Amino acid sequence: MNAPARGAAASAAAPERIEARRLRAILIGSAGNLVEWYDFYTYAAFSLYFANSFFPAQDATAQMMSTAGIFALGFFIRPLGGLLFGRIADRSGRKNALMGSVLLMCLGSLIIACAPTYAVAGAWAPALLLLARLLQGLSLGGEYGSSATYLSEMATSKHRGFYASFQYVTLIGGQLTALLVLLVLQHLLLTDAQLRDWGWRIPFLIGAGLAVLALRMRKDLHETASFEANRSKAKPLSGLRQLAQHPREVLLVIGLTMGGTLAFYVYTTYMQKFLRLSVGLTDSQTTAVSAASLVFAMLLQPIYGALSDRVGRRPLLVGFALLGTIFTVPLLSAIRHAQGPWEAFGLIACAWLIVSGYTSINAVVKAELFPAAIRATGVGVPYALAVSVFGGTAEYVALWFKQAGLESGFYWYATAVIACTLIVCWCMRDTRSTSRIDAEKGA
Repeated sequence: MNAPARGAAASAAAPERIEARRLRAILIGSAGNLVEWYDFYTYAAFSLYFANSFFPAQDATAQMMSTAGIFALGFFIRPLGGLLFGRIADRSGRKNALMGSVLLMCLGSLIIACAPTYAVAGAWAPALLLLARLLQGLSLGGEYGSSATYLSEMATSKHRGFYASFQYVTLIGGQLTALLVLLVLQHLLLTDAQLRDWGWRIPFLIGAGLAVLALRMRKDLHETASFEANRSKAKPLSGLRQLAQHPREVLLVIGLTMGGTLAFYVYTTYMQKFLRLSVGLTDSQTTAVSAASLVFAMLLQPIYGALSDRVGRRPLLVGFALLGTIFTVPLLSAIRHAQGPWEAFGLIACAWLIVSGYTSINAVVKAELFPAAIRATGVGVPYALAVSVFGGTAEYVALWFKQAGLESGFYWYATAVIACTLIVCWCMRDTRSTSRIDAEKGA
């Protein structure tokens, strides 16, 4: 082959190598995200089993409220994690932030796995549990903004919605993995007494080990072109001061997140307690229905993400918020009176057809709002603030309404929050056509 022919072949192969490297980076970034969320959601999946180890009480609902309270506190620290790791991502690189967040998650899981019970250590037991959740909250606060930024910047404009949807594929996959571990322990390895006594520690040990594996995988990630192009630019302002220069975008992220995150946590973490305490399903039925509905939700994410690449992001967001406002009360009321696990699954699946309009594309929408110099911080901090207020408290507020004998009041609360997001979605521009990522690449 002569030199011109070899040059032409090399030029033709170059785009294929670039695309292969892009796909590998997206897969590794997504896999690490799955491990992070597995570690975080293991707490929710196994809280029914370890609640009495840390919070002795005769009332099962009171125990759940205690564990839900610490679950919520883990969320309140997330804005600090979003700011800390967002600045690392914007100053030192998306890769460094992703590695740091998964390392911190590993430490949190390891502390829970080894924590003494209340019978052994008294008040120190819930204190250690709280410390571990705060570390995990810091980690997850940084993970969302960093991974949303990384996946969005790595993807091409034509398929950005599709590729970015894998953040929630792996996010849901992390929770699903936690439930699958629970199913295996429930039905194949341990008795119910063993699971409540010491078996609940196993999934946290698994999570710590998986986090080490994810750290090794992320070490080989390539940095994004958007960050490399922005690396040499001066960044004299702090993260919060830079955020203050983008008030509209910050408010948009908060407004989009408040209804979307509340709906997400209603049908994930709280739904497991709802099925057990309100619907009256058994532990195994609750786990099976939760796992099946998460599989269904996970399959929807790339479909909706690809759809957003064709019709835009705004129609999906408006569809979620409008249908969520109309159907949240009827759906939750119907699930409450479901006659068995199959009916409960069908109703939850209907809810996911609505909620996926938000979950599938929320990460890319937020990333497209901000310039590269502040993108990870801009996505992570306002998102974490909204999640702390509306997502992290969802389970606790729902259980409070239940304990007060006003369970349906929570349905109306969720409807009101989603209605606020509807106003934001209706008034916003479509980020697919106004993407800051595409503007930077064009420049």
